[in-house]
Amino acid sequence: MPDRAIYLKAVQHQLEQNIFYHSLALEACMGGLFDYLKPNEDKDTWTLAGLLHDIDYSDNFKDTHPNKTTEVLAKYNLNVSDEILNIIRAHAPKSSGLNPTTAAQWSIFCADSLTGLIVATALVYPSKKLADVKVSSIVKRFLKEPRFAAGTRRDEVAMCANSDGLNIPLEKFIEICLESMKSIANSIGL
Repeated sequence: MPDRAIYLKAVQHQLEQNIFYHSLALEACMGGLFDYLKPNEDKDTWTLAGLLHDIDYSDNFKDTHPNKTTEVLAKYNLNVSDEILNIIRAHAPKSSGLNPTTAAQWSIFCADSLTGLIVATALVYPSKKLADVKVSSIVKRFLKEPRFAAGTRRDEVAMCANSDGLNIPLEKFIEICLESMKSIANSIGL
Protein backbone atom coordinates (compact mmCIF):
# COMPACT_ATOMS: atom_id res chain seq x y z
CA MET A 1 0.00 0.00 0.00
CA PRO A 2 1.19 3.54 -0.70
CA ASP A 3 2.93 5.48 2.04
CA ARG A 4 0.25 7.57 3.78
CA ALA A 5 2.73 10.26 4.80
CA ILE A 6 3.47 11.12 1.16
CA TYR A 7 -0.22 11.48 0.34
CA LEU A 8 -0.87 13.37 3.56
CA LYS A 9 1.76 15.94 2.62
CA ALA A 10 0.17 16.42 -0.82
CA VAL A 11 -3.32 16.85 0.68
CA GLN A 12 -2.03 19.32 3.26
CA HIS A 13 -0.19 21.33 0.61
CA GLN A 14 -3.12 21.31 -1.83
CA LEU A 15 -6.06 22.18 0.43
CA GLU A 16 -7.19 25.03 2.65
CA GLN A 17 -6.91 24.12 6.33
CA ASN A 18 -10.63 23.52 6.92
CA ILE A 19 -10.86 21.18 3.91
CA PHE A 20 -7.66 19.46 5.05
CA TYR A 21 -9.20 18.88 8.49
CA HIS A 22 -12.36 17.59 6.82
CA SER A 23 -10.24 15.16 4.81
CA LEU A 24 -8.59 13.88 7.99
CA ALA A 25 -12.03 13.51 9.60
CA LEU A 26 -13.41 11.53 6.68
CA GLU A 27 -10.29 9.35 6.62
CA ALA A 28 -10.96 8.53 10.29
CA CYS A 29 -14.64 7.83 9.62
CA MET A 30 -13.75 5.49 6.77
CA GLY A 31 -11.43 3.61 9.11
CA GLY A 32 -14.10 3.38 11.78
CA LEU A 33 -16.71 2.16 9.31
CA PHE A 34 -14.26 -0.41 7.96
CA ASP A 35 -13.65 -1.70 11.49
CA TYR A 36 -17.40 -1.88 12.14
CA LEU A 37 -18.31 -3.60 8.86
CA LYS A 38 -15.24 -5.86 8.75
CA PRO A 39 -15.28 -6.35 4.97
CA ASN A 40 -12.81 -8.74 3.42
CA GLU A 41 -10.92 -5.85 1.84
CA ASP A 42 -7.90 -3.64 2.48
CA LYS A 43 -8.49 -1.01 5.17
CA ASP A 44 -5.80 1.28 3.69
CA THR A 45 -7.85 1.51 0.49
CA TRP A 46 -10.82 2.86 2.46
CA THR A 47 -8.83 5.31 4.56
CA LEU A 48 -6.71 6.62 1.69
CA ALA A 49 -9.88 7.29 -0.30
CA GLY A 50 -11.19 9.28 2.65
CA LEU A 51 -7.97 11.26 2.94
CA LEU A 52 -7.80 12.04 -0.78
CA HIS A 53 -11.49 12.51 -1.57
CA ASP A 54 -11.32 16.32 -1.78
CA ILE A 55 -7.76 16.79 -3.06
CA ASP A 56 -9.11 18.42 -6.22
CA TYR A 57 -11.44 20.72 -4.26
CA SER A 58 -9.09 23.65 -4.69
CA ASP A 59 -7.82 26.16 -7.19
CA ASN A 60 -9.50 25.96 -10.58
CA PHE A 61 -10.65 22.36 -10.03
CA LYS A 62 -13.59 23.08 -7.68
CA ASP A 63 -16.13 23.18 -10.50
CA THR A 64 -15.14 19.72 -11.72
CA HIS A 65 -14.64 18.05 -8.32
CA PRO A 66 -14.10 15.08 -7.86
CA ASN A 67 -13.21 14.41 -11.47
CA LYS A 68 -9.69 15.85 -11.38
CA THR A 69 -8.23 13.71 -8.59
CA THR A 70 -5.81 11.99 -10.97
CA GLU A 71 -4.56 15.29 -12.37
CA VAL A 72 -3.97 16.81 -8.94
CA LEU A 73 -2.17 13.69 -7.71
CA ALA A 74 0.02 13.82 -10.82
CA LYS A 75 1.24 17.28 -9.74
CA TYR A 76 2.85 15.48 -6.79
CA ASN A 77 4.00 12.49 -8.87
CA LEU A 78 1.40 10.34 -7.13
CA ASN A 79 -1.33 8.00 -8.28
CA VAL A 80 -3.85 5.59 -6.81
CA SER A 81 -5.70 2.48 -7.89
CA ASP A 82 -8.93 2.57 -9.86
CA GLU A 83 -10.65 1.16 -6.78
CA ILE A 84 -9.64 4.21 -4.72
CA LEU A 85 -10.63 6.56 -7.55
CA ASN A 86 -14.06 4.93 -7.74
CA ILE A 87 -14.57 5.26 -3.99
CA ILE A 88 -13.66 8.95 -4.31
CA ARG A 89 -15.99 9.42 -7.27
CA ALA A 90 -18.85 7.80 -5.38
CA HIS A 91 -18.87 10.53 -2.72
CA ALA A 92 -20.14 13.01 -5.32
CA PRO A 93 -22.29 11.06 -7.78
CA LYS A 94 -24.00 14.16 -9.20
CA SER A 95 -20.65 15.37 -10.51
CA SER A 96 -18.89 12.09 -11.18
CA GLY A 97 -21.80 10.05 -12.51
CA LEU A 98 -20.82 7.13 -10.27
CA ASN A 99 -23.48 6.08 -7.78
CA PRO A 100 -22.29 4.16 -4.72
CA THR A 101 -22.58 0.38 -4.96
CA THR A 102 -19.90 -1.06 -2.65
CA ALA A 103 -19.62 -0.76 1.12
CA ALA A 104 -16.65 1.59 0.78
CA GLN A 105 -18.50 3.77 -1.72
CA TRP A 106 -21.60 3.93 0.47
CA SER A 107 -19.45 4.73 3.49
CA ILE A 108 -17.75 7.72 1.88
CA PHE A 109 -21.03 8.93 0.36
CA CYS A 110 -22.94 8.81 3.65
CA ALA A 111 -20.15 10.06 5.93
CA ASP A 112 -18.85 12.95 3.80
CA SER A 113 -21.15 15.72 4.98
CA LEU A 114 -21.77 14.19 8.41
CA THR A 115 -18.27 15.28 9.45
CA GLY A 116 -19.35 18.92 9.13
CA LEU A 117 -22.37 18.40 11.38
CA ILE A 118 -20.18 16.71 13.98
CA VAL A 119 -17.66 19.58 13.88
CA ALA A 120 -20.44 22.18 14.08
CA THR A 121 -21.89 20.40 17.10
CA ALA A 122 -18.51 20.44 18.85
CA LEU A 123 -18.10 24.15 18.12
CA VAL A 124 -21.30 25.10 19.96
CA TYR A 125 -20.07 23.42 23.15
CA PRO A 126 -18.26 25.75 25.57
CA SER A 127 -15.12 23.58 25.37
CA LYS A 128 -15.27 23.33 21.57
CA LYS A 129 -13.96 19.77 22.00
CA LEU A 130 -15.16 16.57 20.36
CA ALA A 131 -14.54 14.75 23.64
CA ASP A 132 -17.60 16.50 25.12
CA VAL A 133 -19.96 15.78 22.22
CA LYS A 134 -22.59 13.12 22.74
CA VAL A 135 -24.21 11.03 20.02
CA SER A 136 -27.64 12.14 21.26
CA SER A 137 -26.74 15.81 20.65
CA ILE A 138 -25.77 15.11 17.05
CA VAL A 139 -28.86 12.97 16.44
CA LYS A 140 -31.08 15.71 17.88
CA ARG A 141 -29.51 18.40 15.70
CA PHE A 142 -29.63 16.08 12.69
CA LEU A 143 -33.31 15.21 13.06
CA LYS A 144 -34.85 18.27 14.70
CA GLU A 145 -32.73 21.26 13.70
CA PRO A 146 -32.47 21.34 9.90
CA ARG A 147 -31.07 24.88 9.95
CA PHE A 148 -28.16 23.77 12.13
CA ALA A 149 -25.19 22.99 9.86
CA ALA A 150 -27.60 23.54 6.99
CA GLY A 151 -25.04 22.39 4.43
CA THR A 152 -25.23 18.86 5.78
CA ARG A 153 -26.82 16.66 3.15
CA ARG A 154 -29.04 14.91 5.67
CA ASP A 155 -30.81 12.85 3.02
CA GLU A 156 -27.46 11.36 1.94
CA VAL A 157 -26.30 10.70 5.50
CA ALA A 158 -29.60 8.97 6.31
CA MET A 159 -29.06 6.57 3.43
CA CYS A 160 -26.63 4.73 5.75
CA ALA A 161 -29.69 2.82 6.98
CA ASN A 162 -30.73 1.60 3.52
CA SER A 163 -30.74 -2.18 3.31
CA ASP A 164 -29.20 -2.07 -0.18
CA GLY A 165 -26.37 0.13 1.13
CA LEU A 166 -24.71 -0.12 4.54
CA ASN A 167 -27.76 -1.19 6.57
CA ILE A 168 -26.44 0.72 9.60
CA PRO A 169 -29.06 2.54 11.72
CA LEU A 170 -28.55 6.32 11.67
CA GLU A 171 -27.72 6.62 15.37
CA LYS A 172 -25.10 3.85 15.12
CA PHE A 173 -23.63 5.43 11.98
CA ILE A 174 -23.32 8.78 13.78
CA GLU A 175 -21.73 7.04 16.77
CA ILE A 176 -19.12 5.30 14.59
CA CYS A 177 -18.17 8.57 12.87
CA LEU A 178 -18.11 10.58 16.09
CA GLU A 179 -15.90 8.05 17.88
CA SER A 180 -13.61 7.87 14.84
CA MET A 181 -13.26 11.64 14.78
CA LYS A 182 -12.66 11.76 18.53
CA SER A 183 -9.67 9.48 17.97
CA ILE A 184 -7.98 12.18 15.86
CA ALA A 185 -9.39 15.26 17.64
CA ASN A 186 -5.97 16.82 18.23
CA SER A 187 -5.10 16.52 14.54
CA ILE A 188 -8.21 18.49 13.54
CA GLY A 189 -8.06 21.12 16.26
CA LEU A 190 -11.00 19.80 18.27
